[in-house]
Amino acid sequence: MNTRAQWISLWITPFFACLLLAALIAFPGFWPPMSPNLSAEHVAEFYRHNGAMIRFSMITVNLCAIMLIPFFMVIVVQMKRMATPSHVLAYCYLAAAANGATLLAIADIFWLVAAFRPDRNPQLTQLLNDLAWLVFIAPVGMIVVANLCLALAVWLDARAQPVFPRWVAPFSLVIAAAMAPAACAVVFRTGPLAWDGAISFWLRNIAFVLYIAVMFVVLRSAIARQAAEPIAGAAI
Repeated sequence: MNTRAQWISLWITPFFACLLLAALIAFPGFWPPMSPNLSAEHVAEFYRHNGAMIRFSMITVNLCAIMLIPFFMVIVVQMKRMATPSHVLAYCYLAAAANGATLLAIADIFWLVAAFRPDRNPQLTQLLNDLAWLVFIAPVGMIVVANLCLALAVWLDARAQPVFPRWVAPFSLVIAAAMAPAACAVVFRTGPLAWDGAISFWLRNIAFVLYIAVMFVVLRSAIARQAAEPIAGAAI
């Protein structure tokens, strides 16, 4: 079975993930994350003093984050190989991944717009900063749905040798549960559920990174097994 496209899509992931991580580390407002309680004047001052680094980091994010899409599409391709009643779960996963990428791009643009005119009214800069952080942190519904679809597909896979190991199902549910509370970042300005909190920021982002790392290993094994199968129809 010709799996070259899947291998390429899989192995570009570590490269672009490292660039993405470097860009986020370079963003002055990430480590530690900015507080939602900063006054409009403090937020405006932050963008005036860090405009160049914000532009550099967010332009890099804009170019590199989308390059994770091939990774998620490999998951979709492998889900379509599962012996499930239909491909509806794979297509749901695809739609969720596409929506997640779109929201990340929107958050990225809000940060860039906030830095575009650092001399504007501080209240407007604060509004753009709020939009950027809340769009980045809070919309986790598509991630939860994607993981639920993946877990259900793994459980329904009737192949004698499942495409993904059965433990991927509970792992996906744990990741979904870890990320779901971040939806409350739109309500809280302090504490673990605020956008800079232990749950909404740290747990959410660590869970996402862990998911990418674990699924990379799982996909590598799944593609290797697929490559060893007899050719039956067109290459994927």
